[in-house]
Amino acid sequence: MATQLSRKRAADSPTIPDRLYFKIGDVARICGLETYVLRFWETQFPQLKPNKSGTGQRLYRRRDVETVLEIKRLVYTKGYTLSGARHVLEATHRRSKPESEPQSSLPLGQSGRDRGAVARAIGHVRSELREIAGLLSSPPLQPPRRRNRLAAFVESSGTLFPS
Repeated sequence: MATQLSRKRAADSPTIPDRLYFKIGDVARICGLETYVLRFWETQFPQLKPNKSGTGQRLYRRRDVETVLEIKRLVYTKGYTLSGARHVLEATHRRSKPESEPQSSLPLGQSGRDRGAVARAIGHVRSELREIAGLLSSPPLQPPRRRNRLAAFVESSGTLFPS
């Protein structure tokens, strides 16, 4: 039963394009909402904090779009009020981030084979960085020399216009 619900929810949710940032109009189109609703929800939900560009335009990340979709599902489908949806999101956020989580860089129980793959990937990145550093340290190309547009003034003739 639970798998049927998750399949249905996955089928109902729109696909989010694979981009780093989304403008507010893009998010509104993806989620099927008006832009003023998104701006209002930013004031009501502390979890929804899009970055702003230098010109003040809102730039949503993928997790922000997913949060908007979850808020929409809670409010429009499940019938929660905005404060009720806020409490559900806070409870979900607390459950997903336990405070006693280990702070190691590699997951516990990771096999040596996985570590070898990580070491190979790091080595590949290092070699690419060395290649880039070599390109940057090479002497810059000299721009082509410009020709003078004006003819040299010949003083011996005594006139501006040589014959």
